[in-house]
Amino acid sequence: MKSKRQPSFKYRNSAGTISLVLMLAAPSIANAQVAGEENAEDGNVIVVTGSIVAAQGASVEAKRKAHNLVDVAAADSVGRFPDQNSAAALSRLPAVAVQRDQGQERYIQVRGAPNRWTSVSIDGIPMIGVDEGGDTRAYRFDAVPAVLLSSLVINKSLTPDLTAEAIVANIDLQSYSPFDQSGFHVSGDLGYGFMDQGGGEQRQGSLRVSWSDDRFGVVAGGSHYRRKQITDNREVGAYDEQTNDTDATFGPTEFDIRQYELERWNNGLFAGVEFRPSDGVRLFGTTIFTEFSDNEQRNQYELRLDRAVSGVRNLDDGDLVGVPLRGSFNFGEYRNRNFINLIGGEYEDGDGLKISGKFNYTRTENSSYLPLVQSSTAGLDSPSITYDRSDPRFPVVTLYQTVDDGAGNLSRGPLLDISPQTLLSVPGAILIAASQETVSDSYTAKLDFSKEMENISFAAGALYVDRKVRGNNFSFANVAYVGALGGTVGQAFDVNSYVTDRPWDTQFPLGFTLNYVDNVALRRDIDTLLPLLQAAGQFDPSQNVPITDRYAQDEKLVSGYAMATFDIGSASIVAGARIEHYELDNAGTVVSDGVATALAINRSDTDIFPSINARFDLGENFVARLSGQRGVSRPAYGAIRVGASINDTASPGTISGGNPGLQSEYTWGVDGSLEYYLPGNGILSVAAFYRWVNNPFYQSEQAVGSSVFNSGDIDRSNYLLTSTFNGENGRLYGVEFNYQQQFTFLPSPLDGFGFQGNVTFLDGQFDTQEINGVQATDIAFQGLSDTIANASFYYEKYGLSARVSYQWRSDWLDTLGGTGSGEFRKGYENLDISLRYAINENLTVFADAANLTDALYIAYEGDSSRPSEVEQIGSRYLFGLRFSY
Repeated sequence: MKSKRQPSFKYRNSAGTISLVLMLAAPSIANAQVAGEENAEDGNVIVVTGSIVAAQGASVEAKRKAHNLVDVAAADSVGRFPDQNSAAALSRLPAVAVQRDQGQERYIQVRGAPNRWTSVSIDGIPMIGVDEGGDTRAYRFDAVPAVLLSSLVINKSLTPDLTAEAIVANIDLQSYSPFDQSGFHVSGDLGYGFMDQGGGEQRQGSLRVSWSDDRFGVVAGGSHYRRKQITDNREVGAYDEQTNDTDATFGPTEFDIRQYELERWNNGLFAGVEFRPSDGVRLFGTTIFTEFSDNEQRNQYELRLDRAVSGVRNLDDGDLVGVPLRGSFNFGEYRNRNFINLIGGEYEDGDGLKISGKFNYTRTENSSYLPLVQSSTAGLDSPSITYDRSDPRFPVVTLYQTVDDGAGNLSRGPLLDISPQTLLSVPGAILIAASQETVSDSYTAKLDFSKEMENISFAAGALYVDRKVRGNNFSFANVAYVGALGGTVGQAFDVNSYVTDRPWDTQFPLGFTLNYVDNVALRRDIDTLLPLLQAAGQFDPSQNVPITDRYAQDEKLVSGYAMATFDIGSASIVAGARIEHYELDNAGTVVSDGVATALAINRSDTDIFPSINARFDLGENFVARLSGQRGVSRPAYGAIRVGASINDTASPGTISGGNPGLQSEYTWGVDGSLEYYLPGNGILSVAAFYRWVNNPFYQSEQAVGSSVFNSGDIDRSNYLLTSTFNGENGRLYGVEFNYQQQFTFLPSPLDGFGFQGNVTFLDGQFDTQEINGVQATDIAFQGLSDTIANASFYYEKYGLSARVSYQWRSDWLDTLGGTGSGEFRKGYENLDISLRYAINENLTVFADAANLTDALYIAYEGDSSRPSEVEQIGSRYLFGLRFSY
């Protein structure tokens, strides 16, 4: 559902001259493979034999041969899209949607389920996310450049050799082997472009070098992608309700006017070595480093309507006197880094026996530091306003002076002739040292055996994971009164002095103009001021993270599986079970009446996860599948933490923090599909699934119900805890339709056309616990769009490869309260165009245009007449070349 923008504020690009920048980067998975083919008419025409066509064929063939229900994105197909990270690449596959942060793909949602229900493996080793203080175990894909990968596989039904920590899917990301190319091989790409909104630059580059002979191979490479973007943002804090017919103060409580200036980059380094000393023996090692970084400048002003001195406001318009204006500014840093190291070996005896072993060490670091400076106007400096919400997405505000009649009565005066940005209270400026840092160290050992016989094969294996997680959830507790204290240490701090004369470059209407704040200079001065305040005893950086926000968790997983594959005529059946023993040592601190008490809770679970997958070859090109499985999703580290703040004086007492009694989510599920394979690397398929989910997570306030917070002979089991809890009776279901084919049945040159498309229809609900006879039922799952659609129309022939791609998802619930209340996200559509032309078999030029629909990302409360957030980043364009030798 496209949101139409008014033509009166259409942005006109003023980007500067585009120049190519050379950058080292990681292995490119997007090399155009071309071959010369003699043509009767011109005798020397370059015909693309790889790229879209070859990748589509490889993906279809892999899907067809798989024992379970899978979807595959092969490397070269990823390179045919303008995708900078693996989330964007995966979003092209059936029933896959993405969650974006300021327009950039971050998390994957398979089949509309919460992102935590999809597990991730890299080269078969399970990976866990610790994003945003451990608030989710979901793996963030914007830290994994697409160019590091040779293929991306979504296992929508599980086999026993896959981790059971997956309710809807397991995604396996496969890195390169040096034996993927024989001999000496060099490939890579260079690109440069711009963002339409604000004209910020894009640049990317990758380089991969490999060599192999019959016995030994090495590969190394690196990748870099960077963008500078402006994000327009409008928010409403909340909407209050009209309580009676004469109520003159209801509607939006504030207008939050934001613009972010971002510089984001992804770096990746990759190296691998492989040795095959004899037939059937393979030794290998890989190391991967990935990094996502975001330097973010915040320009934010809040008109706090509900704090006006007087006036009227409603949903449509308002006339208010003395509206406080609060400014918030920072130069913040977000970082996510992964260090992934793998060694292993494999032995095959040539008679069906195969043994493989792997050992992995992975370190994930996620950190954020947002030194947020805030200040508000006061008294007559607070402007009076009128506003018009004819378009509720973009309230238009007019500012007036606030005047005093001399008797203390304030009223609206003439139009304000100066910027309200320079009227913020200097003594009232404060710093909120918001920060979080979470680090995970994970050691994994994996051993697998298999034996193939004539019509049956057996497999068994074991997995051991030892993971240590140390961190804190996002903390906003420490405040320094920089405006009032700066002068006392010889560095006066005037928040108004950082306002520049550069107006916002915005596409959104507002009614008055704003200028950028020099956040870089502000951050530099804050970094200088804080040590002075610390030395004077007026700021303590150790208080940035309260002790109740910290946690230390050690988890161990010991698992084993056994399965058999039976080939019975036209049928193939894989059946078996996985057993997993999970232990968690969970330590933290609770604080009550200023007294800190360390608590440690230990828990362990042993569960069996059976699965069965059956494939039936009903004809030469017709395949049917049926599967059943059990899976699990374990709580996020921040959600299950022990740390909490306790109020023992309230009646009943209250607790705010984690919920160490939170149980894992479990599921039973069934899948089925019908697949018809077409000429031209094509497929026409339909798949359906159903998941029964026990213990679904939701946020609420309710009685603790256990002794986990008891200490000092105080029973806190009946205290009210604000945290995450388990619901019941979850069910998720849907149907997927998929069609892709190159139109080889058409006469030349039309046989170069082809299509890839899929549409998924979804639904799902759960119920909360019954508390005092009250229960909320049929609550939607977070992230569940009832429709997801992808379509790509392409042409590939005579060296030309062109693709138009379209994505759309319907509205979904983004945040969730205990009774189903929350913020909804409005559906949106994206249109991308990719062009490639093979100059020769070694060199290809490309042009990518992404987000040509200039999507608006909108959140709303209740219905679209009450938007809570409207955001836009604009289209982006990238030009460059790819090379392969």
